[in-house]
Amino acid sequence: MKTRTAACSVAAVLAVCLLAGACSSTSSSSSATTTTMSAAAATKNIVQIAASNPDFSTLVSAVSAAGLVGTLEGAGPYTVFAPTNAAFAALPAGTLQMLLQPANKAQLASILTYHVVPGALKAADVKPGSVTTVNGATFTVNDTAGKLTITDGKGNTAQIVQTDIIASNGVIHVINAVLIPPTS
Repeated sequence: MKTRTAACSVAAVLAVCLLAGACSSTSSSSSATTTTMSAAAATKNIVQIAASNPDFSTLVSAVSAAGLVGTLEGAGPYTVFAPTNAAFAALPAGTLQMLLQPANKAQLASILTYHVVPGALKAADVKPGSVTTVNGATFTVNDTAGKLTITDGKGNTAQIVQTDIIASNGVIHVINAVLIPPTS
């Protein structure tokens, strides 16, 4: 029941976001939104923080469709490498719509849990090398001239563009691409 209530709350936030036109914010405003949120975030869990940021509306929809709301509201702690709406929009045409279909729930959950690492890792704790995700697969963190990137199981690269959004049950780091596990 808690998951259904959370999903309804997420849907309400998304509806308000879409009606207000807030989902088309620019990167400069999203950075300001993220910075503002991190100051007050310690009392909100990962899902609540994501739902309150219009740049994560697609992620929130995907988390809901995959049935992971309850998990990411749980005690954790988790570190989430959170793709923005623009990251989801950059997927090949039709990919997101296909993944959001109920028949593909397991594949969507696998992709989303590939963005989650056990424990609360602040930016200073994220080191170059192989990282094991909640779905059991690994991705590689690289440091190139002080910029952290992640190479996924398909050889794609995501840059970490915002760090240390502190939640009551973990940490969110914003990335600019959707990570795909090697088995998807």
